[in-house]
Amino acid sequence: MKEQTPPTAEDILGRYDRPLTFEKVWAMFQETDKKFQDTDKSLRRLEDLFTSQWGRLIESLVEGDLVGLLNRFGIPVNTVSERTKGSYQGNSFEFDLVARNGEEVVIVEVKTTLRPDDVKHFTGKLEQAKTWMPGIRHNTLYGAIAYLKQDANAADMAMNKGLLVIRA
Repeated sequence: MKEQTPPTAEDILGRYDRPLTFEKVWAMFQETDKKFQDTDKSLRRLEDLFTSQWGRLIESLVEGDLVGLLNRFGIPVNTVSERTKGSYQGNSFEFDLVARNGEEVVIVEVKTTLRPDDVKHFTGKLEQAKTWMPGIRHNTLYGAIAYLKQDANAADMAMNKGLLVIRA
């Protein structure tokens, strides 16, 4: 069955010199509400696009300096992979950056704004990393968080959990 399009206010009102009825005013409200809903959907799509592109930009900036930075931390990595994704027993996972040198692996979470919940979530993922990625089971594993700004001393929390902290 084909969905019917509700009449527009113009369809109902016709000429403006006619008296308004409840039905005419109600139709105008419905038309306006639909336009607001369409605008709201468009704004949400734009926000999602901006947020994802902004996140990718920050990840790219961190990735560009990561090898040198980790080498200065004393971890001589030589390769970096972006957006490592996978699935293990029905659980999907994704890591923003994974740096390696053969024996050591550094998994990096990149955030524009680092919050305490981000640290908790990442440390939980890090605990599962060797299970999710069997190829790194015998490697020394480090976790790192890179961020532009932080809320509620989240960077201190990350350091206290043993993570490398990188202010991008």
